[in-house]
Amino acid sequence: MGQHSKSGNRIKSDETLFALIECLRESDGAGVTELAERLDIAKSTVHGHLTTMRDHGFVVKRGSEYHLGLTFFDYGQYVRGQLGIFRSGMQAVDELEKATGEMAWLITHENGKAMYVYGRGGQNDIDINTILGTWAYMHCNSGGKAILAHLPEAEIHAVVDEHGLPARTENTITTREALFEELEQIREQGYALNRSEDLKGVHAIGIPLMFGGEIQGALSIAGPAHRLSQERCEGEVLDQLRAATDEIELNLAYR
Repeated sequence: MGQHSKSGNRIKSDETLFALIECLRESDGAGVTELAERLDIAKSTVHGHLTTMRDHGFVVKRGSEYHLGLTFFDYGQYVRGQLGIFRSGMQAVDELEKATGEMAWLITHENGKAMYVYGRGGQNDIDINTILGTWAYMHCNSGGKAILAHLPEAEIHAVVDEHGLPARTENTITTREALFEELEQIREQGYALNRSEDLKGVHAIGIPLMFGGEIQGALSIAGPAHRLSQERCEGEVLDQLRAATDEIELNLAYR
């Protein structure tokens, strides 16, 4: 693992610890020998880190394998609970799902990516728990684009510099020029569309959540393209999103 970062002050033992956590996640559990081989570090070092994490509940041992522990879930729940848009927006998302029959999402951003912090599945055969809490590229996500459009220009450039503009489908925006043109349009119209830019056959519309003059996140509706046409997105669904956004922003003001 590298010892240098943008801050120039990384600590090697911490880097090793986070590499172990990521490796356990990717492998759905592993033994000491496998972890040592994958990360090219001594088994004694691996064992020491695992023992410490086990003592604090961050890993558990099942047979000869170590797995991430529920303490991570406890911390994740705490972090989500601190988000104003989560506390203020759950009911609006629930109501949007009932009104549209589609997936409804609360999305926020951190470190240049968007995260799904709360959602409902609508009339779709999708387990939203596989999406909840995951990261998404902002340039091909309706909520992500709604957020990007309201960030300072320098910050948008920094996001692109760090994460690039990878093509998820043939419809994905892949140039900085095209992205900035669309972000300008989003600012003017007040909403962002995703027309199969992240997943083929899936459309979405996102609207920014503002408070105190700053972007707090986004609210979005997603569904199969044949059901969630651009016309429907920009008609009844947009009206429903705007009403829900007003409710969330009011809740933010009085929470």
